Amino acid sequence: MPGYDTEGSGAAISETSAKPGFDETEASWYMRAVLIMVLDVIVVAASFFFSLLVRFDFMFSRIPDWCISGYLSLMPFTILLVLGTLWAMRLYHSIWKFASLHELLRLIGAWAIDVAVLAIFAYVTGTNMPDAYWVVGGLFGLISTAGVRFSYRLARLLRHELSRTAAKRTLIIGAGEGGRALIREIRMNPQLNLRIVCAIDDNRGKRGRYIDGVPIVGGRDDIPTACEAYGIEQIIFAIPSCSAAERRAILEICQQTGVEVQVIPGIYQLVDGKVTVSSLRKVRLEDLLGREPIVVDAEEVRGFIEGRVVLVTGGGGSIGSELCRQIAKDNPKQLIIFDIYENNAYAIQQELKHDYPELNLVTLIGSVRNTKRIRNVFETYRPELVFHAAAHKHVPLMEDSPCEAIKNNVIGTYKCAQAALDFGTRRFVLISTDKAVNPTNIMGASKRLCEMVVQMMDRRADALSKQTDYVAVRFGNVLGSNGSVVPLFEKQIAEGGPVTVTHPDITRYFMTIPEAVSLVLQSACYARGGEIFVLDMGEPVKIDDMARNLIRLAGYEPDVDIKIVYTGLRPGEKLYEERLMDEEGLKRTENDMISIAEPIPMDDAAFEGQLIRLDELSIAESPRIREVVSEIVPTYHPEKGGQAA
Repeated sequence: MPGYDTEGSGAAISETSAKPGFDETEASWYMRAVLIMVLDVIVVAASFFFSLLVRFDFMFSRIPDWCISGYLSLMPFTILLVLGTLWAMRLYHSIWKFASLHELLRLIGAWAIDVAVLAIFAYVTGTNMPDAYWVVGGLFGLISTAGVRFSYRLARLLRHELSRTAAKRTLIIGAGEGGRALIREIRMNPQLNLRIVCAIDDNRGKRGRYIDGVPIVGGRDDIPTACEAYGIEQIIFAIPSCSAAERRAILEICQQTGVEVQVIPGIYQLVDGKVTVSSLRKVRLEDLLGREPIVVDAEEVRGFIEGRVVLVTGGGGSIGSELCRQIAKDNPKQLIIFDIYENNAYAIQQELKHDYPELNLVTLIGSVRNTKRIRNVFETYRPELVFHAAAHKHVPLMEDSPCEAIKNNVIGTYKCAQAALDFGTRRFVLISTDKAVNPTNIMGASKRLCEMVVQMMDRRADALSKQTDYVAVRFGNVLGSNGSVVPLFEKQIAEGGPVTVTHPDITRYFMTIPEAVSLVLQSACYARGGEIFVLDMGEPVKIDDMARNLIRLAGYEPDVDIKIVYTGLRPGEKLYEERLMDEEGLKRTENDMISIAEPIPMDDAAFEGQLIRLDELSIAESPRIREVVSEIVPTYHPEKGGQAA
């Protein structure tokens, strides 16, 4: 059956059944087999006659009559024997263009049998022939019949190599197994239109040597020189085992060349252990973060989710929808998506129905502000696990609508948390943010109030001997989330710029959405009640560097092809985000990427009275809302917005 063959693999890919493949008719297969047989008859007769010429110094006149007579008498048996042996070895059943080492070995075996049987037959029948007749005739017969079968593949490879002169000149980074596998696959697939002309590897022992005929021309520092010297049009990064920091360093060198770069995923992404051209992708921003991939205990998370009723508020949002995806694969008893935005909820509902047709999925529309709606959902479905992701999160928008931030984020969280207590939820997990730490904007302050709600409710549950555990998970920005800076930059680049950055020194912590959600689920497993889990986001990233990297990834030069414009910090925006307040300390967990912030003491009764006051002020659209929030959250300093924290 047609398929790819790897050179030198020895795999029996070339062997097919006696019947033709589904892309051939039976008649065409027999015609091909007959043609090969005719060629075999010709080359067998020619090979043994050639052996006589070799024996007698290529002078036909010196060949004795008894040798000619023996040759003619033996030839019918020789031809029948060779054809019969090759048929028995299934060498008329193979596909020419996939002729391989496996086929060659069978051919050698067939000829060894043929020569032995012929010699015995000649001895029994008294037909005397020179010893060279058997040795040279068998050798040339093997070479000739192999040539018949491999000539098609050779011609095909030569044609492909000639066609590659117009193919994209490609440099491979990594002369290991990943690079070798890609080189072989690219060579066997001319439709890829790639020509590997050189390779790069930091192993000095490999330099000056070859990997499958491709010269290894230097290390990472030689990438720009090699691109210029060899006219490189594409670079493929083929080191799946490379650390994140090393990957980032090498890719940054590649960016300097202005050449298109593709990468194969890291080993942790290659679940099947295969490196193929189909796994190649363009370099993404997360490749340049320089942080090792996040690892969670998948079995522990599955054991936590499996067989339970799970509610995700804000389930249609960036974080909420990814929570739904990861929860769905862990076989919950029932998954409930709750969101105010019907389009978002519909999109994730349809995706999950397609990907997990057996999933018990419920999709509900409603607002966390609506007390009756929330309590009805909890009373009807009795969720055991609640992931509360519903929130307003856009800093500048909330600065203009502070009462909405309080209504939705704070009061909405309080209503959900109270319903969880009243209807027997086992664990309530709040999705928080590093903007809750020493906030300078109302959105961050509202999320700090949500954390305080969670800790107050956990103490209330303990006092009432209820089994509900309340926890919060605090992390920074996620790449690609709705409204985040990356989609904005990508849109601006697509429009030809300019790309707008608020300040050249502004930094943020970043993580991919799947990574953040996997850590949220792991944190939920660790929860015992009242904790604020803080995720390790790696090193902070300068937004200016991120913008420049995105411009380069799009194939442009920053400040030349695409301008970068600094617009100034927006209201409530800080230069630097923090993970902890001064009063908080950190405790480690089993996962090094997750820590626990020590709770700050507070008066729960007074705080609940303050929540009632905030509710009243937000409903009344009071201009004093920020002032009151700052009284409740002492670390909230709105006057610092637009300044360094």
